Amino acid sequence: MLRGGFLLGRRLALRPTGARRSYASLSTDLSQLPKPGDKIHGFTVRRAKQIPELELTALQLEHVKTGADYIHIAKADKNNVFSVGFKTNPTDATGTPHILEHVTLCGSKKYPVRDPFFKMLNRSLSNFMNAFTSADHTTYPFATTNPVDYYNLMDVYLDATLFPLLNETDFRQEGWRIGPEDVHDKTSPLLFKGVVYNEMKGQMSDSSYLYYIRFKDHMFPSLHDSGGDPQKIPELNWARLKEFHQQHYHPSNAKIFSYGNLPVEKHLQKVDEQLSLFERIKIDTELKEPIILTGPMDVKVLGPVDPIVERTQQFKTSLSWVMNDTADVVETFGLRVLSALLMDGYGSPMYQGLIESKLGSDFSANTGYHASNKKAVFSVGLQRVKEEDVPKVHQRIRDIFAKCHIDGFEQKKVDGILHQLELGLKHKSATFGMSMVQRLKPSWFNGVDPFDALAWEGTLLKWKAEYTKGGYFEGLIEKYFLNDKHLTFTMIPVEDYSANLAKDEQTRLQEYVKGTDRKVLEEQEEELQRIQEAARHQDLSCLPTLRVSDISRQMERKELHFGSINGVGVQWRLAPTNGLTYFRAINVFQDLPEHLRLYLPLFTEAIFKLGTKTKSIGEIEDMIKLKTGGISSSLHISTNHSNLDKVEQGLVWSGYCLDSNLPAMYELLRTVLLETDFDQPTKLNVMVQGIAGGFVDTLADAGHSYARLFAGAHLTPGGRLSEVTGGMTQVRLLSNLAATQDYGVAIDAMKQIAKFAASNSSLRTAITCSADSRSLNESALRTFLETLPPTKAPAATEPVFQFGPDTAKTFFPLPYQVSYTAMAMRTVPYTHGDGPALQLLSQLLTHKHLHHEIREKGGAYGGGAFHQGNGGIFGYYSYRDPNVPNTLKVMETSGKWAIEKQWTATDLEEAKLAVFQGIDAPSSVNEEGMVRFVHGITDDMRQARREKLLDVKVDDVREAANSYLANPPKYQKKAVAVLGEHKDWINKEGWAVLNMAFEAGDFDISDDPIDPPKVEL
Repeated sequence: MLRGGFLLGRRLALRPTGARRSYASLSTDLSQLPKPGDKIHGFTVRRAKQIPELELTALQLEHVKTGADYIHIAKADKNNVFSVGFKTNPTDATGTPHILEHVTLCGSKKYPVRDPFFKMLNRSLSNFMNAFTSADHTTYPFATTNPVDYYNLMDVYLDATLFPLLNETDFRQEGWRIGPEDVHDKTSPLLFKGVVYNEMKGQMSDSSYLYYIRFKDHMFPSLHDSGGDPQKIPELNWARLKEFHQQHYHPSNAKIFSYGNLPVEKHLQKVDEQLSLFERIKIDTELKEPIILTGPMDVKVLGPVDPIVERTQQFKTSLSWVMNDTADVVETFGLRVLSALLMDGYGSPMYQGLIESKLGSDFSANTGYHASNKKAVFSVGLQRVKEEDVPKVHQRIRDIFAKCHIDGFEQKKVDGILHQLELGLKHKSATFGMSMVQRLKPSWFNGVDPFDALAWEGTLLKWKAEYTKGGYFEGLIEKYFLNDKHLTFTMIPVEDYSANLAKDEQTRLQEYVKGTDRKVLEEQEEELQRIQEAARHQDLSCLPTLRVSDISRQMERKELHFGSINGVGVQWRLAPTNGLTYFRAINVFQDLPEHLRLYLPLFTEAIFKLGTKTKSIGEIEDMIKLKTGGISSSLHISTNHSNLDKVEQGLVWSGYCLDSNLPAMYELLRTVLLETDFDQPTKLNVMVQGIAGGFVDTLADAGHSYARLFAGAHLTPGGRLSEVTGGMTQVRLLSNLAATQDYGVAIDAMKQIAKFAASNSSLRTAITCSADSRSLNESALRTFLETLPPTKAPAATEPVFQFGPDTAKTFFPLPYQVSYTAMAMRTVPYTHGDGPALQLLSQLLTHKHLHHEIREKGGAYGGGAFHQGNGGIFGYYSYRDPNVPNTLKVMETSGKWAIEKQWTATDLEEAKLAVFQGIDAPSSVNEEGMVRFVHGITDDMRQARREKLLDVKVDDVREAANSYLANPPKYQKKAVAVLGEHKDWINKEGWAVLNMAFEAGDFDISDDPIDPPKVEL
C-alpha cells in the first residue's frame, strides 16, 4: 500500500437493435438504468438489481472483447468512487505483487513521468487515492466529488496499471537493491535498500503482524506472503516482475468497480478505450484454499521478545478451524454473528474465559472469523501467555465452545448485534462508496456473488428463517468446533531473535555481494540518484490537473442553531438523519492538576470496562448494543484559534441512537460516568495488561505519530497536553503500571476524576437530529442534565512533566530494524496571517523535496512535512526509516532549500489543490458543525482562512520559509524525537535516551495531591 442530489443530464447508449435509449444519471430506479442484455461501449449488461435498504442499484457488466468483470453501483452520492483490481496470487514470498504495486505507479505509457501517482496527489481534489496489495489481489481505488477530476484519475489509474513503464531503476528504488549507505562516502557499508524492503522490515518488527503472517503461511501454504519477506525479497529480479505483470495485470483478469451519481455510460466509454486494446487471454482462476485438517496439527515458530512487558509472558498461541465455503452468504452471515457473540465485548464468553481469567492479555492477531478467501477460517488465541499456560489456553477454548453448545446464547445478545447492523445501515457515512470497495472486492475475487454480498436484507431474512427453527448457533458449534480438526499455532519468544535477523541479513548480504565489484554497486547507486534528481525537473504537462479556479471561493456552510437547556449551551444541527440522533458533549477542565490529567486516558477506558456495583460490564454492554449505536468518552484538547499559549482541555462524551431510544442512551451515559466502580484492581490489571501488551506493535505501525507528539510537547501547552495524555508519556506510564501491577494511585486518581467528569457546571453539548425530533431531544437532554452534579474540577499547580532543553533531542530505543523520526518547531495560531503560507509550504516541501530525499533516495517508506493549523506546530517526519542521520540533515536544511527554490505558479497551484482535498472533503452528517463546537472556530474564521489560502503568493511562501524554518528568531522553540533501532550515531550526537519504562517511583504521587513532585523527562 502506498501510501449527490442533482441531475447531471442524460446519456445515450446503443441497444442491440440500433435504437437509442437514454438513462438517467442519478436515478437508482431500475427502469431508468441499463437493462440486462443492453450493450454499451463494448460492455454487455449481465444483471441489474435494486437494493432498497442501501438506497442503491447495482449493475454487473462484462467487457465483450476481454471478459473484464465490471460492477457499477448507482447511488445519489456525489463522492464518486472508482477502482480497478487484479487477482494476484503470489507464486513465492518475494513480495512480487507488493513491489509491482509500487513500480506500477512509477510511470506509464501515456504519463512517462517519474511517479505520476504521487504527483497526482497535488493535481487533484480527490479525498482518497491509494493502492492496496492484499493476500491474493491488488486494487487501485480513488474517490472524488469533482467529475473532471474523476475522469482524470480514471485515465491515470488505467494507464498506470495496464501500460506501466516498469523501468529497472524503478524496480531497484521501490523493490530492493544493494548499495552504499552513503553514496558519497566510499567507506560507508553496503546495505540492502529499497522502499518495499524497508517497509517490510518495519512490518516484520510488529510481532503481531509476524505472528499472523507465519500463521497464514501454515494455514494457506499455497498462498504465499504477498507483502514480501525481507529474507526472500532479494530473490526477485526485474524480469520476473515484468512477467508477473504481463500475466496478471490484464483486462481478462480485472475486476472494475464504480460508484456514485455520475452516469455509468461515460465510465464505460472511458474504460473501453483502454480495455479494447487487449485481446482476451486465459487467466489464473485458482481460488486458494486452506489446508485440509483431518486431525489436530501443532505448529511452533520463533518470534521476538517484547522489551516493554514481562519476560515470562511472551508466548502467543491459538486454535484454528477451517470453516464454510464463503459463497454461502447466509451461513457466512450466521458465522459472523456467532463470532461476535463469542468474542465481541468484555462480557463475551471468550473474553471472560481467556482474558478476564488472566491466561493472556489480549486476543492474538489471527483471532476472529476470516471470510475473505474461498474457504473461511475461524481462529481464537491469546498473546502474552506464560509458557506453562499455553496448553491451558487450548483446553479453555475447547471448554468454552462445549459450554456454549450446551447453554446457547441469550436472545438479547443476538438482538443487540442485529441492532448494531440496523444502525450501521441507517448511518449516513461520507465514505460509503469506499466501504463498498472494501466490502465487495475480497469476496468478489474469491468466488462470492457480489450481488449476494450486497443484498443485506435478503440475506438477513433467509438467516432469520434458519435461526427461528431453534438451536442455530448450537448447530454451527457442533458442525465446526466440537472436533479435533484444528491447527494449534504457537510463537515462542527468543531473546536474541532480532539480533539473529540482523546477523542473517548480513550473511545474505555477503553472499549477494560475493564476486561483485563494489564499484559497480556504487555506479548503480549513483545512476539511480541521477535519475531521481532529474525527475525533480521533469516536465509534468502530460499529467491532467484541476485548477485552483475549480475551487469555490465560498465555503459550504451548514446552518446551526444555538440555545441552552438548564444553563448548558446546546448547538443544534437539524438535518435528515434517517431517524438517528447524534449527541456530543464536552466538559471543560481549566488547569486540571497534572497528577489527575495523567490518568484521564485510563479513566476514559475504565468506565467502559469495569462495570458498576450493581451491573456487570457485560450487562452494560448488552444494553449499549440494544439501545445505541455506541457511546464513548475521549479526551478533548484544543489550542485556542488566536493564542497558542491558551488551551482548552476536558472530556468528550458522545453517542448515537434511534430517536426512540434517547432516554436509554442518556441513562447509559449517566451510569458509566457516575456509577463506575473503580475499586477493582484485578479487572483494571487485565485492562492495563492488554493495552501495554500492544504498545510495541502500535509503535511499529505509528511510531512517527508518537515522535511528533513528543517533539510537539516542547513547543506549546497544547502540544504538551497531547503528549502527556496520548504520547510516549502514556506508553511509559502504562508499561510501568503493567510491570508493577500497583494500581493504588491510579484508582485514587480515577475516583477523583469521576467526581467532576460529568459535571454540568462547565458543559456544552451538540445535537444532530432531524427537525421533527428536536422537541423529543430537548426533553430527553433536559432530563439527562438534571441528573448531573455541579461539581467543579480542582485547581492546578505546576506541571509534573517538564519538557525542556534536556529532552529537546530524544531517542527511544525499540526492537525495530527501522526508525521513526520527527522534528518540530513552534509557529502561529489558526487566525494568524502566516498560517496559510506555512500550510502550503508543508505541502510544497513534502511533494517537491522530502518525498524525493527521504523516500526515493533515503529508502524510508514515507516522509514529509506538516503544519498543524489549529496547533501552531510545523514539522517533519519519516516513517520506517533506515537512515535517520541523513533524514535529519534533510530536515535541517529544508528551510534553506525552500528559500532558494524557484517556485513557480504551477507549484503553488498544486499545493493549494492538495490542501483543499482535506478542506473540501465530504463529511458525514454527524460531523457537520463540529469544527465550531469542538474548537470554537466559526464559519467566518474558516472563510477568512480559505480566502487567505487561495490568495497566497510565491513570495509569501518564501518569506514563511525564511522566518520560521531557515532563519527563525532565537527564541523560537524546536525539538526532535526518534523511535527505533539504537545505533552508534546516537551516542555521538548528544541524544537524551529514554527507555520505554519509567524507573520505579517516577509516578509516585505525594500525600499532597495538589503539589505532586516533578518528573524530569
